Amino acid sequence: MSIMSNAKRALAIAAAAATLFSMAACGSSNAAGNKSDSSIAASSGKIEVVASINQWGSVAEDLGGGNVEVTNIMTKTNVEAHDYEPTSQDVAKFGTAKVAVVNGADYDPWATKAAQPTKATLVTAAETAGIKEGDNPHVWFSAKVRSNAADAITAAYQKADPSHKDDYAKLNKEWHAKEDQLESKIKETSAKTENLPYAATESVAWHLADDLKMTDATPKGYAQASANESEPTPADIKDFQDTLKGGSIKMLVFNSQEANSTTDQITGAAKDVNVPIVELTEQMPKQYTNLLDWMSALVDQFAAAVK
Repeated sequence: MSIMSNAKRALAIAAAAATLFSMAACGSSNAAGNKSDSSIAASSGKIEVVASINQWGSVAEDLGGGNVEVTNIMTKTNVEAHDYEPTSQDVAKFGTAKVAVVNGADYDPWATKAAQPTKATLVTAAETAGIKEGDNPHVWFSAKVRSNAADAITAAYQKADPSHKDDYAKLNKEWHAKEDQLESKIKETSAKTENLPYAATESVAWHLADDLKMTDATPKGYAQASANESEPTPADIKDFQDTLKGGSIKMLVFNSQEANSTTDQITGAAKDVNVPIVELTEQMPKQYTNLLDWMSALVDQFAAAVK
């Protein structure tokens, strides 16, 4: 969902805090475990990195190459980071890492909570572009955030491992060359999509649609319900269906990770009047190991959906 509800946010933060407390209470046994993990990382000569979600973990891997060992906490598309409750093992990974990469903007508060009391250099992707709590948190879809976050990760590596500073600078340059190619594709595609009115079952890909210069025409009532993680009213759903049938919406963006009876009604109405549907997920699908490749494929989907 676009903005995490207060109840879910409180539960996620409480879970992380409780796990941190229980680990501290375990005393020497946990300390020994952490020492062992750190010793393994030290013996490999690699920076131990933990990322809250796999899309940012893929960027961390690309920017670190053979000098880093990246662990992703979330790797599946059937769980939302908003709702995720970390295990003690998850929290322990933050405790032994030298660099932690989280999304921020209240998307993964459990990860921020777990990383803050550690010695790890914390990179919060949303903060690199001034995106804060209450803004759309799906920031990996934003070209600006991707670029800024990459530079912040590189800086964290150079701080943690100055002897390989030039290696990280080279990898950063190579990564930016690929991001530049992606942004060129976005610019080229925007010639087709600029001002194109679209609607979305959730505002997951809002940043990408904004980079493509599209116009969000999701009916207000439905959009507000989705943002507040509340159920849209029957009137909201009917308004959405009627708007689709009216022909003003030229594309529907559907988050299949959150498919339910309501989205079935919306996608059904789009199909009835041949409105193109771009289907995507919130987390990076398993067929992709690279955030930029995933984004490039999505841009192709948007381009193909333009009539």
